[in-house]
Amino acid sequence: MTPRTRTGAAAFAAVLLAAATGCAAADRSSHGPAAPAKPSHRPAAPGAASAGPAPFTLVASGDVLPHDSIIRQAAADAGGTGYDFRPMLAGVRSVVSGADLAICHMETVYGAEGGPYTGYPAFKSPPEVAVALKETGYDSCSTASNHTLDDGAAGLGRTLDALDKAGVRHAGSARSAEEAARPTLLKAGGATVAQLAYTYDTNGYPLPEGQPWAVNLIDEQKIVADARAARKAGADVVVVSVHWGTEWQSAPDERQLSLGQALTASNTGGRPDIDLIIGTHAHVPQAYEKVNGTWIVYGMGDQIAGDMINHNGSYDPRGNQGTLARFTFVPPAAPGGRWEVRKAEFVPQLFDTARGRVVNLNAAVRKGEEQYTETRDAIREVVLSRGAARDGLAAGE
Repeated sequence: MTPRTRTGAAAFAAVLLAAATGCAAADRSSHGPAAPAKPSHRPAAPGAASAGPAPFTLVASGDVLPHDSIIRQAAADAGGTGYDFRPMLAGVRSVVSGADLAICHMETVYGAEGGPYTGYPAFKSPPEVAVALKETGYDSCSTASNHTLDDGAAGLGRTLDALDKAGVRHAGSARSAEEAARPTLLKAGGATVAQLAYTYDTNGYPLPEGQPWAVNLIDEQKIVADARAARKAGADVVVVSVHWGTEWQSAPDERQLSLGQALTASNTGGRPDIDLIIGTHAHVPQAYEKVNGTWIVYGMGDQIAGDMINHNGSYDPRGNQGTLARFTFVPPAAPGGRWEVRKAEFVPQLFDTARGRVVNLNAAVRKGEEQYTETRDAIREVVLSRGAARDGLAAGE
């Protein structure tokens, strides 16, 4: 992304999506034991112990993008000692922690302990962000973005080290060829879920010398090969996080549409290779759509960001809008079949920069905070703009 704050640099030229040619493909092997599942939040039905694999809910959200103003807010919330990002996310904690599996997008890299920390254009965020993500309920984050190499291989390594320390898994960037060659496997309900992640570019920063595997770049054939390898490694469900699209454009661009069509059409033995696509990067909410029987979230918008300036040099409130996507998967009717999405939901959210807090808009309006009604409705209109309601997508809380 090329985000900016209201007090940041003048508007930057738009970065158009292009298919990258980059990373050398590697055969994916098992990541070892998948991360343990969260305790189920649903009561067991009578006889459930013998009823086969349990269904699960997956929640995903958009870009975590700590501008200078966000870093200052975290310092204030910490009371002058360190940085505390947990209060910012408290408004969606019930949604995130209530899922069996929750996935975020960590847009930026972390600076060294004690700083210095910077916002746009070359981000170095406090590693305390990772602690807040874990305590909010996130299990894993995509780390492939156009800012992944803002501080080179060192910044990439610090970020993954901090996520590991906090207990948050990650996909999309790697510290070694061996790490890059392993899919991220996560347990959710009765399923093993693979998270794969890719980005359209790294803002012109070259991949570190001798490390072509450091960041996953978008390549259709590689994504399909990785998905198939993840399935062989034991994944029941394959989720692809993809950093793509045209900034400030609510409608998915032609590359998103064509790649989405191709990826959802890919199958092995009649079973789709990819079960869900979740997108980030555009700064604004984009549509949800069911394509070839598979849900695509073209863009979830920003979850945390400062006041945003668009390419016209104007403050654009859409840059602080987003959604949480929530999908309930049920096991296949027969062994070897596809886990199906039984319920698809979106939860409109806003980062209220005046308060420095993420707001669950449906919950806020229900509680009488009518000032959020117009924003909630605008997000809903975009999300449903490609006919997702006909396929059962509904607003959640």
